[in-house]
Amino acid sequence: MTQSIILALTGVFFITAFTNVLATLKTILISKKIMNPVYLLVFVDAMIFATIIAKMNSSKGIHFTVAYALGKTMGVFIGGKIEDRLALGILEVDLFLNDKNKMIQIAEKLRESGYTVNNFLARGNNGDKRYKVEVVIKRKEYKILEETMNACGIDNPTLKIKNLSKVNGKITTTRMKTV
Repeated sequence: MTQSIILALTGVFFITAFTNVLATLKTILISKKIMNPVYLLVFVDAMIFATIIAKMNSSKGIHFTVAYALGKTMGVFIGGKIEDRLALGILEVDLFLNDKNKMIQIAEKLRESGYTVNNFLARGNNGDKRYKVEVVIKRKEYKILEETMNACGIDNPTLKIKNLSKVNGKITTTRMKTV
């Protein structure tokens, strides 16, 4: 293999990885109904795709196909990492506890942080008394909730986590104060 072919294969790999990162971001934004940046992402992705396909059609051998496939795979991996960092969205987290004092402690700690918190008496398996703490948070702040639970001595709790598309009213989805 010549140096120019190796350079071309490397270029196909990195460009394809980049376009797949764009495609992953596009999917995330569409699922969150954030449409304005999607149009630009689709345009850039289409331009690059057409250029890459033209390059692959004019080449001989499977090398470019393998570089393209590996680039797509790397792009999905990188896109997933970026999505984890962005953590767009809103979660409703229901925390179920057996200990009333721990329920009160965590609910108050979350309220002090500025979150909107509801707590309820619930009935669990076999009708046993349980306590439910319901909090709506931004997805990127989920780690704060985990840290708060750890600080209150709650390990391995029963959680129900739901994705929300939006909230209305007086619900606070982000921390107002630092604790």
